[in-house]
Amino acid sequence: MTTLVESEEHKALRSAVAALGKRYGRDYLTRTVAEGKPPTELWSEAGKLGYLGVNLPQEYGGGGGGIAELSIVLEELGAAGSPLLMLVVSPAICGTVIARFGTEDQKREWLPGLADGTRLMAFGITEPDAGSNSHRITTTARRDGADWLLTGRKVFISGVDMADAVLIVGRTEDARTGRLKPCLFIVPTDAEGFHKRPIDMELNAAEKQFELVLDDVQLPADALVGDEDAGLLQLFAGLNPERVMTAAFAIGMGRYALAKAVEYARDRTVWKAPIGAHQAIAHPLAQAHIDLELARLMMQKAAHLYDAGDDIGAGEAANMAKYAAGEACVRAVDQAVHTLGGNGLTREFGLASLITAARVSRIAPVSREMILNYVSHQTLGLPKSY
Repeated sequence: MTTLVESEEHKALRSAVAALGKRYGRDYLTRTVAEGKPPTELWSEAGKLGYLGVNLPQEYGGGGGGIAELSIVLEELGAAGSPLLMLVVSPAICGTVIARFGTEDQKREWLPGLADGTRLMAFGITEPDAGSNSHRITTTARRDGADWLLTGRKVFISGVDMADAVLIVGRTEDARTGRLKPCLFIVPTDAEGFHKRPIDMELNAAEKQFELVLDDVQLPADALVGDEDAGLLQLFAGLNPERVMTAAFAIGMGRYALAKAVEYARDRTVWKAPIGAHQAIAHPLAQAHIDLELARLMMQKAAHLYDAGDDIGAGEAANMAKYAAGEACVRAVDQAVHTLGGNGLTREFGLASLITAARVSRIAPVSREMILNYVSHQTLGLPKSY
């Protein structure tokens, strides 16, 4: 299969997930947000149907696919107006890292539950003083006999109230050099010394954001995921899928907004013809569609490279896909709202809230400026200013 032509299996998956999303839709997600509840019903049904774990190994209850398949799931749910943000985190980041680097016991303990939706894992990397610079992470793990003691703070961690554990990025001291190196730990959310505080966000979403304080959280030796000396390799094995899935989230949102605008432009008549007959309305919508399709192509390329085991190639493509999808999403949402005029700001049409949500795809999990840094340094070979 090439990344240009979708297989029949992928088309069937896309169609099936779209049908599930349509049964829930934007009204379901809006209602759960208003009630302050997570989208438990949709998450549970998606798990039972095998969509949450489509990327995880079959021997642990998954579908045996890859990020290409999981990105289809998220994109189609988003296009139906009911995206699941924790798809980015639980199966894509945490599930992938454990599947690739976890011990047999860790795989058996976590992957079946992550695949069927009965267990959920959050991911903790961002810190108050580190921002996008993962080299400045100060959460540290030190030995305590055979155990570990984990201390530090994390911010903007999604879905901690829904999670059974958080995959925490910490740092351990290299015995040879004394330098700190990144490592990944599975931290149960009910562990002693683990404290969470919700962050008051103006962005209304079903998944809440949290600040975490880790106060000498004692962890057994087997809480460490993978090799203590292979931290960056393992970390980026999770971050590349995160970027691909963020692109899927953005493309789905952009498609939803664009579909609403196209429907309105077909039906809304002010003079003699529907407003969609006027090029000032039609051309920006056509351009938004083109931008979303181009972003999807890069997302598919990134997923294909990652699933093929090309981590370096996937890193470049995943960053580009995330950048392109974020820009396309923001433009599509903006043009959709503009097409509806005043109606675009009403609760009835449900587009205005996407203006804020779309901005997230430009900011998280890495800003567009940091992606431009990556491309200018890693792809173009330009010197760094930092």
